Amino acid sequence: MSENEEKGFVFKDRRKIFSESDQEPETAKIPPQEEPVQEKTGPEESPPRIPLPEVNFSTFIVSLSTEVLFHLGEFPHPVSGEKQKDLPLAKHAIDTLTMLKEKTVGNLTDEEQKLLEGMLYDLRMAYIRAS
Repeated sequence: MSENEEKGFVFKDRRKIFSESDQEPETAKIPPQEEPVQEKTGPEESPPRIPLPEVNFSTFIVSLSTEVLFHLGEFPHPVSGEKQKDLPLAKHAIDTLTMLKEKTVGNLTDEEQKLLEGMLYDLRMAYIRAS
């Protein structure tokens, strides 16, 4: 084999997206996705957006804490409206907060440190009550 010859393999697509006689790329034969038709009841208005909180360590800790409370069944599921318990996921989020506490020693403000320690204590107690 000479150096100019390409080494490789032949790929044959066996999916039935297009017939073998077609020489067009398969993407040309895939029908476009149609968006669901929605009845228009009035002028189109987007729902008002709630401003997002500032991204900082404290809001991140509160976000993870809310996740724990959700998995402990404190909040209803946004779609079904049912409260569901998932203790392994709640424990995982608590363990994540514990890891953050260990990895950030000496790098947090007093306020952030108190928030993290207080949240961890409260979440651990809630986990014990739920289990």
